[in-house]
Amino acid sequence: MTQSRLTVDIWSDIACPWCFIGKRRFEQALAGLPFRDAVDVVWHSYQLDPSLPERYDGTELDYLATVKGLAPEQVEQMLAHVTEQAAGVGLDYDFGNLKVANSLTAHRLLHLAKAHGRAGELKEALLSAHFERGLDTGDRATLRGVGVQAGLPDDDVARVLDGDAYAADVEADIEQARALGISGVPFFVLGMKYGISGAQPPEVFADALTAAWTEAHPLELVAAPDGAACGPDGCA
Repeated sequence: MTQSRLTVDIWSDIACPWCFIGKRRFEQALAGLPFRDAVDVVWHSYQLDPSLPERYDGTELDYLATVKGLAPEQVEQMLAHVTEQAAGVGLDYDFGNLKVANSLTAHRLLHLAKAHGRAGELKEALLSAHFERGLDTGDRATLRGVGVQAGLPDDDVARVLDGDAYAADVEADIEQARALGISGVPFFVLGMKYGISGAQPPEVFADALTAAWTEAHPLELVAAPDGAACGPDGCA
């Protein structure tokens, strides 16, 4: 008998600091659930700023101050807060060395990784490269190295980076996000029914996952956490 499964679709951008934090908090929640091995995570593309050049000539502070129209002091406070939140889930953000770049090419590479069953590995590697390692994720040579290290065939990676393969898939993900009313990331959709916006605490993810699983498989859940319930509009 085939085991029933739950699909979690996640829209995120590798240039989104809360997306990495949300990934960690989601993973923490999932690890504590009895049905964790029956959950399939599907990564979807989303670009916070498609207008960015492949490489932005300035720092993250410069970019955010320009885009948001905030004083540099306010941006510094924002970055310090995000860095603190990241540290709380074991991430070591380095905004001082971060290379601001357009994420389209990285998203195309993620679709290649999805075709090879390595999307989760590449997503992790790209987020770390961008926020922790100070690598230029708009640079093709850098992306090639990250892709190969994540387990993708070098020839396939080179083919994607040298052309426009999967550009339509990236746009399709973004269009699907619009159709679902998603206007920010990270955004998690559980079983195409429950929606969670933002990098919520692990307990919010755990409650929502349990509710989605219980509703779809009422006789299969054992040892569910107490208080596992969310309304029809999801948890946020």
